[in-house]
Amino acid sequence: MEKADLGHHISQQFNQELEDVRNRVMQMGGIVEQQLNDAIMALTTMDMTLAEVVVTNDYKVNRLEVDIDEECTTILARRQPAASDLRLLMAIIKTITDLERIGDEAERVGRMALKFSEADSKESKALLGIGHMGERVQKILHDALDAFARMDAEAAVKIAKQDKKVDEEYENILRQLMTYMMEDPRSIPRVIGVMWSARALERIGDRARNICEYVIYLVKGKDVRHTTSEQVGNDARDHHKNDE
Repeated sequence: MEKADLGHHISQQFNQELEDVRNRVMQMGGIVEQQLNDAIMALTTMDMTLAEVVVTNDYKVNRLEVDIDEECTTILARRQPAASDLRLLMAIIKTITDLERIGDEAERVGRMALKFSEADSKESKALLGIGHMGERVQKILHDALDAFARMDAEAAVKIAKQDKKVDEEYENILRQLMTYMMEDPRSIPRVIGVMWSARALERIGDRARNICEYVIYLVKGKDVRHTTSEQVGNDARDHHKNDE
């Protein structure tokens, strides 16, 4: 085989490796999405069976994180990629870390659902607002993964800004829950569990925003972590102008 053909063959192999690892990230993302959906459904409907599924299936997410991380490490050592390929691998490594933590938060919500079911509580007032917040967080995560799959930085900027609404909703839920506890001290143990569930959803929103930031970094080469929502959009636009 001539040198040119060998180089082309190696390049094709490398591209296939990158594509394979991206596909595995999307596979992991799909499992995490399902975990989140099931956890919220289990909590809001007091479905103990579904909650058990969420808690039991967390190992799948953990295993995929380890496998993908090892695959990325192997590619980095063997190929020593530069520029955009290196950014892609770094974005993938960061993304799977956040996905694994989202899986942990979903498992936490599932465990809370089990506690509520075991208590055989029929009072659902404390869960008002959790369902709506859960739907918003589900959409943000789904859209963040979609932006990652399409490498769409513009969409990522818009999605990252949605996390602010999750934070506002979380604060509103906390105020409501404090009111419930003051009105009925007997509800305190249950309401505290709902608070932890709301906190888990708020953290998932933060993790989804992180994924959007990795997409922006990957496409634009701009690190927008630790910035406000407005700065994320401005920095991405400014960097795009500089590239033109």
